[in-house]
Amino acid sequence: MNVLLEEFVLPRDLEMILNNSPSIIIPKTEEMLYDLIFGNGSTKQIDVSYDVNGTLVKEADVVRCKNGAVVNYVEDYMRRRDPDCMRIGDDKPTDKPRFKDVYGYDFNTLKVDTYKWLARQELILVPFMAGGYEYGYQALLVCPRNAAFFAFALSQLQAFVCAKDIHNFKPRAIVYVAPPFRHTHFDGKQVCVHNRLDDRHEVFAYNLYPGPSAKKGIYSVLLDIGEQEGWVTAHASAAKIVTPYENEMVMMHEGASGGGKSELLQDVHRVPDGRVLLGTNLESGDRDYLHMSDTCTIYPVTDDMAICHPSFQTGSGKLALYDGEDGWFLRVDGITEYGSDPMYERITIHSKKPLVFFNIQGVPGSTCLVWEHTMDSTGKPCPNPRVIVPRRMVDNIVDKPVEVDVRSFGVRMPPSSAAHPDYGIMGLMHIIPPALAWLWRLVAPRGFKNPSISGNAPLASEGVGSYWPFATGLRVRQANLLLEQILACPNTKYVLIPNQHIGVYRIGFAAEWISREYLARRGGVNMKMDRLSPAPCALLGYCMKEMKVDGQDIRSAFLHPETQEQMGMEGYEKGAQILYDFFAKELEAFDVEELHPVGKQILECFKKRGSIEDYCAITPLGLK
Repeated sequence: MNVLLEEFVLPRDLEMILNNSPSIIIPKTEEMLYDLIFGNGSTKQIDVSYDVNGTLVKEADVVRCKNGAVVNYVEDYMRRRDPDCMRIGDDKPTDKPRFKDVYGYDFNTLKVDTYKWLARQELILVPFMAGGYEYGYQALLVCPRNAAFFAFALSQLQAFVCAKDIHNFKPRAIVYVAPPFRHTHFDGKQVCVHNRLDDRHEVFAYNLYPGPSAKKGIYSVLLDIGEQEGWVTAHASAAKIVTPYENEMVMMHEGASGGGKSELLQDVHRVPDGRVLLGTNLESGDRDYLHMSDTCTIYPVTDDMAICHPSFQTGSGKLALYDGEDGWFLRVDGITEYGSDPMYERITIHSKKPLVFFNIQGVPGSTCLVWEHTMDSTGKPCPNPRVIVPRRMVDNIVDKPVEVDVRSFGVRMPPSSAAHPDYGIMGLMHIIPPALAWLWRLVAPRGFKNPSISGNAPLASEGVGSYWPFATGLRVRQANLLLEQILACPNTKYVLIPNQHIGVYRIGFAAEWISREYLARRGGVNMKMDRLSPAPCALLGYCMKEMKVDGQDIRSAFLHPETQEQMGMEGYEKGAQILYDFFAKELEAFDVEELHPVGKQILECFKKRGSIEDYCAITPLGLK
C-alpha cells in the first residue's frame, strides 16, 4: 500500500477501491505526472484504449511533442463538450435532469459497478485544490493510469498539490474517471454524474474529454459549495486596466459563450496601417475607423471563473473576486496563422514546462503549433482546438483579489434594419441600473451565431448568470444569490456591450475594446446624468449622448442605432419587441414564491413595461 495514503482522510467506498487496486500512484510533482502519460522517456506516442465487452476500443492518441502532450480523440463528437451531459445522481433539490428519471434506475447501482471497475485498474490519485491554492477546497482525482493525460490536464487546470505537502487531506470533492462506461451504459454519449453528499461533491466522469469534468465539473463543485454557503462563482473574465496616464480600473465581463469574455483580455485589434476598425456598413460597405495612438495595458485576473467570496470584500461597496482556476482552458480557433495572437503563440511554442493540447495536430518530437487544428471527419478544422495555459505563464497576471469598478455584460447581436428587423438594436455601450443588470443575467442570451451552437440558432438563454449549464441545484436559488450579490455591492457599476453588430454595422468585438478604453480613461462609470439619455427600449437603460475616445467622436449611428438611416425608429421598435418577448418567456421560470422580495419588485416592473426611471427607483443608478 502506498504510504502516502496514510495522509488522506477518505470515504470508505474509496478506501475499498484502493485496497483492491493492483497499484496506486500519487504523483509527487507535475513533472512526474507528465512522465506517466508516456510510461517512459523513449515513448513518443500512445493509444488510450479500453476493453469494452471483450473488444478493445480506442478513445484517443497522445503524442509527445517538444512543448507538451497533444491529445486527439478518435470521434469528432468527443472533441467538444456535449451540453446535455449533466445528470444528478442524488436526491437533493435540483432543476437539472436526475439520473434515475433519465435512465430508469437508481444511480447507486451504476456507482457500485463503477467502484468495481476502478478497483481492478492501476490508478493515479491526484490531490488538488478546487478554486486555487489560497482560497480553494481540498479535492481528489481518481483516474486509471492509462489516462494519465487526463490527470495531467486536471493538474494544469486546478491547483496541483504536491504529495509531500499532504497532511490530513480530506477531499471536499472527488472526481472518478471511468471511460468505458460511455460505451457500455450510455450509447457512446458523454455523461457526467454529480452526486452531492452532505460532506462532499462527487463527480463521475464517464468520458475522457476534460470539459465536462476537469473543467466545468469543478465549476459545478464551486457553484454547489457557494449555493450552500451563500456566494457565487461568476462566469466572467476580469482585468485591471491601466491607461497610458497610469489611471487604473478593474473591469469584469460576463455573458454566454461568445459574449466577449476572452476578448476583454486582448489588446485592441488594429488593421495593417495601425487604425482601429470600428464598424463596416453591411449595405454600403463604408467603414468607420479610429486613430488610437496609445491604448491601455491589460493585467488579467480571470479568464472564465471568478470566485466572488464574501471574505474578499473590504467594505468599499464594490464586488471583489479572485480567479477560480490555476490554468486556462483556452479555445484557439481564432489563431489560424502565425501572428494571430503573439502572446499565446509565444507561451505555447516556447513553454519552459510541458503543456497539454487538444484537437491540434501533433507530430512526435516536433513543436506543436496552435494554429494547426485537427481536421474533423467532415474535412473541416475542428472548431474547438484547445490548450491549457497555466495562469502563471500569462503576461502581467494578477495574483490577488481585486475590487470591480465596472461589471459589463456582452451580447452577440444580429444585423438589424427596417427591412430585416431583429434584436440588434444595442448601441456601443449602455449604462444600466443594478435591477436591469440582474435581469440581463437571468436571461443571459446566447445571441447571434454563438460559437458553441450549431448553425444560426434562434435567440435562446444560456441560463441564470450564464453559468446555469454548470449548476447542479435550483435556478431560483442562483437568481437570489446573484441579486443579493448585486445589492451588497452598490459601488460597482453596470454596462451592456454588444458584439458582432450594431444595427447594420458589423463590429466584431470593437465595441468592447473601445468601451474598455473609454471607461478606463474616465476611471469607470464616472459621469453625470446629463451625459446620458434614456434608450427608447427601457431594457437597454441609458445611452451615451456623445462619446469621445482619444480625441475622436464616435458617430451617433453607433451610439443610437435608431438614428441609422437603414433602421429608423420603426425597425428599432420591432427589435425591441423581440427582446421584450424573449425576456417575458425566460423570466417566467423565476416568477415563484421563493424569489427574493426585491426580485419580485423588479419582475413586476418588467411585466408592467416599466420605464428606466422605474427600474432606477428600485435600485439607484448611483450617478448625479
